Amino acid sequence: MPQFQVQDMTCKHCEANVINAIKEVDAGADISIDLSLHLLTITSIQDAATLGDAIREAGYTPFLLSEQ
Repeated sequence: MPQFQVQDMTCKHCEANVINAIKEVDAGADISIDLSLHLLTITSIQDAATLGDAIREAGYTPFLLSEQ
């Protein structure tokens, strides 16, 4: 369950873009977002690198905090 900090995810529009990017690589991903802390926790069949790449391709800068 990777957890990312995405400092440039600052609004609901950004949140939707990040969710859509993740859903493109894993439609069944479970995504939890705390927008005020810029935290993103994902339960997915994809690895953290793939998820991070998807977030970057959407135009954001993810920082991997943990891969639990």
